[in-house]
This record gives sequence, structure tokens and C-alpha cells, in this order.
Amino acid sequence: MTLTPELIERFTAIVGEANALREAQDIAPFLLEPREKFGGATRLVLRPATVKEVSQILKLANETTTPIVPQGGNTGLVGGQIPDSTGSQVILSLGRLNRIRSIDPAGNLAVVEAGVILQKLQEAAADAGRLFPLSLGSEGSCQIGGNLSSNAGGTAVLAYGNTRELCLGLEVVLPNGEVLNDLRRVKKDNTGYDLKDVFIGAEGTLGIITAAVMKLYPLPKGKGVAYAGLASPEAALQLLSLAQDHAGPSLTGFELMPRIGVEFSVRHTEGVRDPLQEPHDWYVLIDISSSRSAGDARETIEAILTEAFEAGLVEDATIAESTAQEKSFWHMREAMSHAQKPEGGSIKHDISVPVASIPAFIAEADAAVLEMIPGARIVSFGHMGDGNLHYNISQPVGADKDAFLARWPEVNKRVHDIVRSCHGSISAEHGIGQLKREELALTKSPVALDLMRRIKLAFDPAGIMNPGKVI
Repeated sequence: MTLTPELIERFTAIVGEANALREAQDIAPFLLEPREKFGGATRLVLRPATVKEVSQILKLANETTTPIVPQGGNTGLVGGQIPDSTGSQVILSLGRLNRIRSIDPAGNLAVVEAGVILQKLQEAAADAGRLFPLSLGSEGSCQIGGNLSSNAGGTAVLAYGNTRELCLGLEVVLPNGEVLNDLRRVKKDNTGYDLKDVFIGAEGTLGIITAAVMKLYPLPKGKGVAYAGLASPEAALQLLSLAQDHAGPSLTGFELMPRIGVEFSVRHTEGVRDPLQEPHDWYVLIDISSSRSAGDARETIEAILTEAFEAGLVEDATIAESTAQEKSFWHMREAMSHAQKPEGGSIKHDISVPVASIPAFIAEADAAVLEMIPGARIVSFGHMGDGNLHYNISQPVGADKDAFLARWPEVNKRVHDIVRSCHGSISAEHGIGQLKREELALTKSPVALDLMRRIKLAFDPAGIMNPGKVI
């Protein structure tokens, strides 16, 4: 269907002139994702404020076969929220559906709309004496609907799981405009298919999430954060096992970082410094959250490090002495993604392998990449506790950026082949979007792909929902 002036007016009438963006300068922020790898075009951005308006938009889109691209905070890194270049797709921005409908401390849950910014939910939960544990580098701008649609991970998956594990129920507008109200507030509900799991991680290809029931947890009574230098990923793996033995469910973060990543963060991020006096080949960040006390968290992290030193696993370490220092340790880790940009081109991978396979994966992938691109600077970092690494490759010093980035598909294939040989995943927490759509066929079995296509056809026979994404 052509997006005619008449059709634009019909869509505009649903949300009002002020919330139907048509001018180029108003539309521009919605057309490019953070890495600037994917850009698109549109003649219309709709900003509904109610579920009813979303329903009316999708009903009209379905009747006229107008493609709809849902967009949250536009923080996604695989192009799932970006329209194509034809200008025929309409962006539906969820930013105005931003109410926290209720918080129930006794039931440990919150009912929130899709446009609620993650950090706002974290703060509202804290004000109610509760913790919402999802934590991402983009938490100041990403939205709950996008977190759910991409099944976002983050730094606390080790203890609390992905966004999927944090959700009890959903409200979803289907492609024909019908509203599925499945805002269940109980953890036990064996009444047939669990429909929420169809939409979580579907990247807006089956419907639009407009609200969700999210799990909350008691606030920790004590925190402990340590930063340790060690010789190898093998030593880090042994340290992880030791930390789990000591802390159990109190181990809420275990991040692996290479020396080069720390150097990039220090070089390009204001206020970041290496807390240790001497350089080390690898580092880990250990986060303990005690339900008992600050003293208990401190004792636990000291016991971990004491045994690690005695076993020769750790070369040096320091424990944060204040909340400000805890934040500074985490800031170094969170800055690592952005700190690669000033170093030139970077070829990215968001992969997961079984935790025990991480050292072997790093060794094999490093050898393969350096064989392909001598001098490449490999920044392999991430959530070691759950097996998710951001295996990124910065261009050699002095290399031509465009020529380096042109090798992205070739390098991706080599690295992803190694991931598959480890029985891992080529998309751990960022989704498929446009970036990995073709590679999905190499990862999923033919039966799985067929089932995915049949689900898509059943929910969206007109093919209007986020076309060209995932499958």
C-alpha cells in the first residue's frame, strides 16, 4: 500500500497533529540507530498515548496493508527498530505510553506501560523499597517495551535472568487491532499456552507490547564490588566457580574484561581510571548483593579473594570502599562499548557459549581473527557468569576504516562458525533485527524456522508488523 497523503491524514487523525511527525527534522532522530549501521526513511512517525490509539493505528494499517515499525527508545543495535529506505513504512513510537500504572511491594510486581524508561522503573521500585534488577548501559533511554521485545539481558542475568524471566504478563495489541489483555499478576498459572513468551523476543514482528507486569525483588541490604587482575580467561573461569561456591545466589555480577578494553575505557572516558597499580592481561568485576547486611557482603567478597589469592588465580585486586567507588568500577566496564568508537572501525559480535567453553572460544576465535586481519585489536568482554561475550574487533592501528568494516560479513561468519561449534548462540541479548536475519537460517534448524514462519503467518497474515526483521 502506498502511503498517500489521504492515508497519512487518516493515521494523523488518530493521534492528533502534534503527535504525527512529518517534517524531516522531527523524523530524523527516529531513522538512525546508535551504531549508525542502519538508516531508513519514513514519511510519518506516530506517537500514540493510549492503548486505544495503538489499536486504531494497527486496525487501519491492517486494513490498508501499511507496514508498521514499532520503536521504543531507539537503543537497539541490530536495526530492528529502523524502517527500510522506501519511505512506505510508518514508525510507531511508544514513548508516550509511559505510565507506571501500579507498584505492589507486597506482591513484588509493577504494572508498567511500554514507553516507561528502564531507569524510571528502577527508581520507582527503589522508592517503594524494591529492586528491579534489569540493568543495561542504555538504561537512561531504553524502554521496557523494547527490553521485552528484544528480551534484553544486561549485567544481572547471572542472578535474575533475562527480561523474559522478569515478566509475569503482557498487554499486546495484535496486528488486526485486537487487544490481548494477559496482565497476569501471579507466578503460578497453568491455564494453557503462556502467550506472553510468543511476544517477548519477537522484536515487534507479531504485535505491539503496550504494558507488562514485571517482577520486583527485595532491595539488597549490602553490596560488595571487587575488581581483580588475573592472567587468563581460564583463571577467570576458576574464579567464577569459586565465587559461586562462596556466594551462591548473592553473586549478582561477574564481568570479564581484557587489558585492551580497560585501556580504551581509560583513554576515552572522562573520570575513568584503572583501580590497580600494575597492568594485567585480564580483569574481572565481581558484584555481591547480600540480603543480610553490608558486613555480610564484605565478608563474602573478602573470602572469595582470599581463597583466590591462595590458589594463585588472582594477581591483584581491590574492593570498593564506597558506593561512589562501586559505581566507578562499573562505569569502567559500561564505558567499554563506547570507548571503542574513537579507535576507529569495530566489527561487533554479541554471542553466548556455555560458560565452561569461554576460554576455548576466546583462544580459537582470537587465532582465527588474527589470521584474517593481522594487527586487529580484539576487545572480548562481557557477562562471563552467563556465557555472554561482546566479542568486538577494533581495526589495526592506521588501517583504512572502510576497508576494515567491509570485512564485517566475512569476519562474522568465521566467528559465528566457532560459536556454533561450541553449541552457542550468535545473538545473546541484542536480537536478530536486520543485522543477523540471514545468519539465523544457519543457526536454527529447518523445523524451528518453519515453526517461526507459521507463527508469523498466523498472527500477522497481512505481513504489516516490522517487515524484513528476524525472518
